[in-house]
Amino acid sequence: MPSITLAQALTQAQAAGLGRIDAQMLLLHVLGRTPADRAWLLAHDGDTLPAAAMEQYAALCARRAKGEPVAYLLGRKEFWGLPLSVDARVLDPRPDTETLVAWALEVLATRAAPRVADLGTGSGAIALALQHERPDAQVLAVDASADALAVARANAGQLGLPVRFIQGNWLHGVDGPFDAIVSNPPYIPAQDPHLAALTHEPLSALASGADGLEDIRTIVAQAPARLAPGGWLLLEHGWDQAEAVQALLRDAGFDQVQSRHDLAGIARCSGGSMPGGAPQ
Repeated sequence: MPSITLAQALTQAQAAGLGRIDAQMLLLHVLGRTPADRAWLLAHDGDTLPAAAMEQYAALCARRAKGEPVAYLLGRKEFWGLPLSVDARVLDPRPDTETLVAWALEVLATRAAPRVADLGTGSGAIALALQHERPDAQVLAVDASADALAVARANAGQLGLPVRFIQGNWLHGVDGPFDAIVSNPPYIPAQDPHLAALTHEPLSALASGADGLEDIRTIVAQAPARLAPGGWLLLEHGWDQAEAVQALLRDAGFDQVQSRHDLAGIARCSGGSMPGGAPQ
C-alpha cells in the first residue's frame, strides 16, 4: 500500500462521506494525539501517515461511515468539560443534554447539600457533571442496566467523584426526598424511522412506547412522592414533546411548569416543582 500524507488521509476520509471534524478526530486518535491537537494536524499535513496507523484509520473510517458514533470509536467523550469513557453499553452523551445540567444547577443554587437523583444515568454524564459542580451534593445515579452502571462507576472512579450508583427501574425502590430529580430518559417513539440511524446505540435507552412518552409518564407519576417541598423534576425530551410533557407535569400536580431551550433554540427540557417551595 503506497504511503500517503495526513492531508491525503483526511481528504480520502471526507470523500468517503465522513465529516471534516470526525475525520480529524479519528486521525488524531490513531496518531496518539488528543482532540485538542487539530491545529497540529494543519501544521503537519505533509507528514507521512505510518502504515500501521493508515490501516487503523481506514478501519475506523469504515465503521464511522456505517453510523457508529465517533465517541465509541475513540472510547471517550467530553461532557460538561469532563472526560468520560463511553462504549456501546451506554448512549453517546449529547451536548444538548448540558441544557439539563445547567437548569439543575440553577434550581439547586440556593440549597445547601442538595439531594439529587439522576435516572437512567448511562455513562454517568449528568450525575458526574452535577457532582463536579456541587461537591456538597448527595448525588444518586440509577440505571436498569448493569452494563451501563459499570461504565458510570468507572467514570466516577477516574474522575474521583463520590456519586452513589444503584441498579433499578426509574424510582422503584428509591427513597427520597430529593431536592431535584433529573433524567434524560428514552423518548423516541418505537416506530420512529430515525431509530434506523441509531442502531449502534442501546435501543432500551432510546425508544419508549408508541408515542415516546412511556418512560416519562412513569417518572412523572413516581416523582412527587420522592421530592421535597419545592423540589424539581427536570426531564430531557424530544424536539416536539415539550407541550405533552408539560401537560403530564401539570396533571401530576407540579407547579412552575416550564421548558428550557438548547443552543439550537429547541425546547429540549421540561420540568416543574412540587408545591411548597420558593418561586424560581
